[in-house]
Amino acid sequence: MTINKLGRRNFLKASALAGGGLMLEFNFVSMISAEELGTLVGSKELNVFVQIASDGKITIYSATPEMGQGVKTALPMIIAEEMGAKWTDVEVIDAPLDADKFGSQGAGGSTSIPENFDTMRKMGASAREMLIGAASETMEVDREELEARDSIVVHSSGESLTFGQLAALAVKQPLPDPEMLSFKDPRSYTIIGTTVGGVDNLVIVTGQSQFGIDVDIPSMQYASYTRCPRIGGVAISFNEAEIIKLPGITQTFILAPNDRADIAPGSFGEGVQGGVAIVGEDTWSVMNAKSKLEIEWDESAASHDDWERMILKAQQIAEKGDGEITLKGANVDPAMADINNKTLESFYQFPYVAHVCMEPMNCTAHFKKGSGSQPDAMELWIPSQYPGDVKDIAENIFGVKKENVKVNPTRMGGGFGRRGIHDFASEAMAISHHSGLPVKLTWTRTDDIHNDFFRVGGFQNMKAAINENGELAAWNQHYIGFAKEGKPVSGSGLGGNEFSMVALDNARVSQTMMPVQTPCGFWRAPGANTNAFVEQSFLHELAVLADKDHVEFLLELMGSRRWIDDGNVNALNTGRAIDVIKRAAEASGWGRSMPVGTGLGFSFYFCHAAHVAEVAEVSVDENRNLRVHKVTVAVDVGPIINMSGAISQVQGSVIDGLSTMAMQQITMKDGIIQQDNFDTYPVMRIAATPEVNVHFIQSDNRSTGLGEPALPPLAPAVTNAIFAATGTRVRSMPLSEQGFKLV
Repeated sequence: MTINKLGRRNFLKASALAGGGLMLEFNFVSMISAEELGTLVGSKELNVFVQIASDGKITIYSATPEMGQGVKTALPMIIAEEMGAKWTDVEVIDAPLDADKFGSQGAGGSTSIPENFDTMRKMGASAREMLIGAASETMEVDREELEARDSIVVHSSGESLTFGQLAALAVKQPLPDPEMLSFKDPRSYTIIGTTVGGVDNLVIVTGQSQFGIDVDIPSMQYASYTRCPRIGGVAISFNEAEIIKLPGITQTFILAPNDRADIAPGSFGEGVQGGVAIVGEDTWSVMNAKSKLEIEWDESAASHDDWERMILKAQQIAEKGDGEITLKGANVDPAMADINNKTLESFYQFPYVAHVCMEPMNCTAHFKKGSGSQPDAMELWIPSQYPGDVKDIAENIFGVKKENVKVNPTRMGGGFGRRGIHDFASEAMAISHHSGLPVKLTWTRTDDIHNDFFRVGGFQNMKAAINENGELAAWNQHYIGFAKEGKPVSGSGLGGNEFSMVALDNARVSQTMMPVQTPCGFWRAPGANTNAFVEQSFLHELAVLADKDHVEFLLELMGSRRWIDDGNVNALNTGRAIDVIKRAAEASGWGRSMPVGTGLGFSFYFCHAAHVAEVAEVSVDENRNLRVHKVTVAVDVGPIINMSGAISQVQGSVIDGLSTMAMQQITMKDGIIQQDNFDTYPVMRIAATPEVNVHFIQSDNRSTGLGEPALPPLAPAVTNAIFAATGTRVRSMPLSEQGFKLV
C-alpha cells in the first residue's frame, strides 16, 4: 500500500498519549468514497477515536446515541474487526457531545449502520496498517510478511508483537493513504457476524448505567410541569398560595408559551406550551403538589380534534371518490370497469398511538446567568436521539449562544422517534431559566402520554381489479390523512413512490388531508408502520378473490428479479423480496394443514432498505380470544454485524408491533386525550409473547439497519392469520376494538 506524509488529504491525525500509546482521531462524513475522504480534514461531521494503551487495552469511543438498538456494540465491532483486534481487549466508552470533533451525533431512521459501516472499516484498517508499520520497523522485515490478528502482529516466522508493545512506535508511523486501504475478506471475519453481548449489559442489569432519569447534580431541585388537558390551552391562574405551602415545595409559577418562530408547515413546535411549573426538594413533593393543582385555562385557541368526528369525515370523503393524485395509473379506470374483471373495495382505518417509552421524558437543566463579561450559559443532561439539536433550542428560544450550551447525553430508556423532539428539554430549560436553579424535570406517565407527538392515525380506501387469469389488473389507493397548515404531518400521506405501489404495473394513488392540531411525529417506521397493515392485508384479500395462494400471489407480483432503481439499496429489489418470501414460507411450513380455529398469515414489506417477510401462526376461540403462537421472520439487510443485536431488534419489533396492533389507540374528544396511563393504554404482557424465529439472508448487499423494518409486516401477518382461522376480515386497528383479546 502507499504511505503518505501527513498532509491536507489525510483523514487521520495521530498523537502520542501520555505514558506511551496510540491514539487515532478520524474525521469523516457518512457514506463517502475513498477519493472524497482525503479532502475532509476539519470536517464538522462525525469524529471517532481509537486508543491503544501500552498495556494492550484498546479503547473505542462511541459517538452515536444508544437507546437499545445496539449501535454502541455493533459499530466498534467493525473497527475492531478491521484492526485485527481481539474483542476481549476492547473497551467501548461513550464520547462526549462535541460537534467540532464528532460532528452530528444522532440516531434515527435505522441509519446508524449503513451510514457508518464504510468509515468504521477505514478507521480500523488505518490503525492496522500503522501497527503493521511499527512491527515492520521493529522486526526489520517487510510489512507484506506481517499480519494483524487477535491484538498482535505476527510475522510469517511465528515471531509476534502485541498491539500494546507496538503502540508507542505506531503513533510515529506515516499515515496511510485512505485511497489505498485494503480490507479483510469477509470470509476471514472473526468478530463481525458473531454473537456479542451488549457492551453495557452488565452495567444495565446491575443498575450502574446512567439514564436521564438517574441524573443527580449538586444543588439540584426537582420539577414538574402541567399543560392544559386540551391541547394548545394556556394557563391564566392557579392556586399558587396553596401549592407553595405544601411540603418540599420551593417555587411555583406560570410559564408563558415560548417557541421558535421558524416552525415549518406540517411540523409542531418543540418549545414551551403555557402551563404551571412546580419546583421542590424531591420528586415525590413536586408530583404530590402537581396532583393538587387547580388551574384556570385560556382555551380560545385550543384544539377541538375529535377522533369519532374524524372517522365520520373520512368515511364521507371516501364515498366521494379519489383525492389529489400523487401517482396516475394509465389504465386503472378501464380495468376497473371491465366486466370480465373481478373488483374489490375495502375501507381501512388505523388509530393514533403513543410512544410510551419505559423511561418517561425527562431532562436536567442548569441555566447560569452571565455577569460582566461572562455570557449566559446553559448545561443539560438529556436522553435524546439528537442531543446536539438542544443547542439550537437554547439559542432560538432562550437566547443562549450555542457555544455556551453544554449538553451531556445519557443513555435512553427507549426512543422510537419520540426522543428526537425536545419539548421536554424546552420546559426544563425554561424552569431553570425562571427559577435560577439547576432542575430535573420528570414527566409522569400521564404527562408522557398526553404530551406525546403521536403516530398519526388515518384511513385508506382501497380498490382493485383481478383479471380472468387471477392477476392484479388495477390498483387504486386513496389515502385519507392529516395535515397541519396544508402539509401532511409526519407519517401521513403517500407520494406514490413507496412500496407496494412501485412493484405494481397499473396503480393510482391519491390523498385527501384533514386539518389536525394534535401533535404528530416520528414513530417506529413512520408511514410504513400503517401502510403495511393496509396494503398487505388488502393484497391478501385480492389473493383470496383470485383464488390463489397468498405466497404464490406475492411472488407473481414481484415478477422477474430486478432493482426498481438499479443498484439503489434504498429501492425495492424484487430478487431479494422473492428470497425472503420463499425463506419465510419454507421456515414456517407454509401451506400445511391447520386445525380448526387456527391459521397462518403471511406478509411481506420493504422499508428502511430492508426486505422482510413474516408468517404469524394464531388460534382464535369462540370468544375471540387470540393467541399468537409463533412468528417466523425472514430478513435481508445484507451482512449482519452482531447476530445477538440483530435478533434482538427483530424480536423487539415483532413484540412492539403485536402490542400496538392488538390493544393500543389514542383517541381525542374535543381536543382532550382520553388515555391517561397503562390502565387505559395497555401494553402486552409477557404471557402473550409469541415464539419468534428469525432467519437472516446475508446477501452481498450493503449492511443496513434493523431498528424498524421488522415491525410493519407484523400487523398484516396477524390479521391475515385471523382470517385464515376464522373467516373474519380485520380492517381496523386495534384488534381490541373488534372484540379480540390477546391471550
